[in-house]
This record gives sequence, C-alpha cells and structure tokens, in this order.
Amino acid sequence: MKNIGLYFGTFNPIHVGHLIIANHMVNYGGLDEVWFVVSPKNPFKAKHTLLEDYHRLAMVRVAIENNSNLKASDIEFGLTKPSFTINTLAHLKEKYPTKNFTLIMGEDNLRGLHKWKNYEEIINNYALFVYPRIEGFAEEENPLKNHKNVSFFDAPIMNISSSFIRKSINEKKDVSYLLSEPVFEYLSEMHFYQK
Repeated sequence: MKNIGLYFGTFNPIHVGHLIIANHMVNYGGLDEVWFVVSPKNPFKAKHTLLEDYHRLAMVRVAIENNSNLKASDIEFGLTKPSFTINTLAHLKEKYPTKNFTLIMGEDNLRGLHKWKNYEEIINNYALFVYPRIEGFAEEENPLKNHKNVSFFDAPIMNISSSFIRKSINEKKDVSYLLSEPVFEYLSEMHFYQK
C-alpha cells in the first residue's frame, strides 16, 4: 500500500517553500509520494486573486517535472465548488482504494482546522503531518496538537508566501530565487501578476 501525502493549496503560484516542504515530507515522513492537490477555489480565499486553474496546475507540473516522488493532482477540478477537503478525501479513497492518504499542512491550518467542514472526521481517520510556519509553533495553544493522528515535523521554516510573490512581481521586484526556474520562466512569459 503506497503512502501518499496530500498537499492542498491554490499554489498561486507554487514556490520553493512548497517544494522544500513536500520534499522534506517524502524524505522524513515515510511517504512514497506527495501529491500537490491544486484547489480551484478555497472556501477561505477570494476567487478574484486566482489565476485560471489550468495555469496553476501547469506551474505545479513544470515545478516538479524532475522529481518522480512529487505529483500534480487536478482531482478537485471536477468536484463541486467550493472545494471541501472532506469531499476530496472521500473521492480519492474511492478512486484509489489501495493508497493510504496523509494530509500535509502548516501549523496555522491546524489551528484553524475546527472551522473545516467535518473536521472531526478528517482528524480521526487520517494522519496529519504538520510543518512550522513560525518559530515556536509547537508551544502555542492548540487543542488538536496532541491528537494521536497529528505529527509535527521539524521542516525548514520558510517565510515565503504566494501573496508576497504576487505583490513583489506587481512592484517589479526580482523574485527569481523564490521560484523554481521553470515556474519563473512560465510566469515571466505569461506576464502574470504584473498588473
């Protein structure tokens, strides 16, 4: 049974922080693969800031094309919007009954997990691999941090966000070191986030 880590996000755009976290979870989390599940619409994010779904998926694909342990998934594109994780998990379980799925999330998402649809079902039936988003995250009060299915990983703390990259591009700043080279080239050629 293959162990698959599911890394959900809008990836608007995918950056080196995402890639480092995914690679860390493959290397240190006992996962066979990490799937970047590109969300067409996150219930907590405004739609107007998103690039078209297929562009974000294309950027994920070019970002990971040389790493066989990382995959791009468009599974949510065909599901009801907005995308709720519990619905996607049910669909994946049905489609891939021989795979074991684990959720990968930042500690900020764990703190907000109680707001997710049917979050108890998620945390009671799936392992959650949590990485730090800020220094000292494990000490912060979170009633879910001691749950038996929650594991914390000492992954590199990456203070990079897609929103910072979008803003920087709009301000004509150099973001080439924050993105993999193929993603930087894709964004530059398409003139994304420049206005």
